[in-house]
Amino acid sequence: MYNIYCDESCHLENDRQKSMVLGAVIIPKELVKQISNDIADIKVKHGLNKFTELKWTKVSNSKLDLFLEIARYFFSNKAINFRALVVPDKSILNHAQHQQTHDDWYYKMYYNMLRPIIDSEAGNYIYLDIKDTQGARKVKKLQSILCTSFRDFDYSIVRRIQLIRSEESQILQLADLLIGAVGYWNRQMYEEPGASRAKIILMSEIIEAAGHTFDQTTPWWYKKFNILVWNSRFSS
Repeated sequence: MYNIYCDESCHLENDRQKSMVLGAVIIPKELVKQISNDIADIKVKHGLNKFTELKWTKVSNSKLDLFLEIARYFFSNKAINFRALVVPDKSILNHAQHQQTHDDWYYKMYYNMLRPIIDSEAGNYIYLDIKDTQGARKVKKLQSILCTSFRDFDYSIVRRIQLIRSEESQILQLADLLIGAVGYWNRQMYEEPGASRAKIILMSEIIEAAGHTFDQTTPWWYKKFNILVWNSRFSS
């Protein structure tokens, strides 16, 4: 059985950000407690309360060593994998042409991100960061679509899709951190005047450890840090 923790960056239609990133951290269900405890221990080692929420937006010079250790822990632990879907340019979207809302399209992207990492021979539990009050209805629909894409309507594949708060999940916070690095690269924020030195260092180390940049699709079999750069020709 697997737990899949999902988050996103710049998913709103009119947020004035060019690119969007959806991402997921995938781990065996039986290791959730151990990995959560490991991340909490790293926080405590660096002088934080274990319940302190870690986010990409909080990366700073004063806490750089903490975030670097979290990233190194991810790459050193073979049980943890990551996948991201990158939409390079939201401005080219034409929802009217496809008779959809931005919200409809957003969940199509979630499907494209999740479908390849769901193990049809195992039970999968998916956790999404809470974004709005309509989320519960939408994720139920997503669960149905994912299950029927494998074989006859079978909820044993995706046993649960649940909304949770990021501050309550160490692993969801890890997802936020990795997604943040992918988004920082794709929005080329590292080139902006006054760009965060700490974020550039952290992003660069993650790129080096991953073995590739974040603006190209990786081979499907590359599990540790998998990237899909979405193209509108492949999906509406």
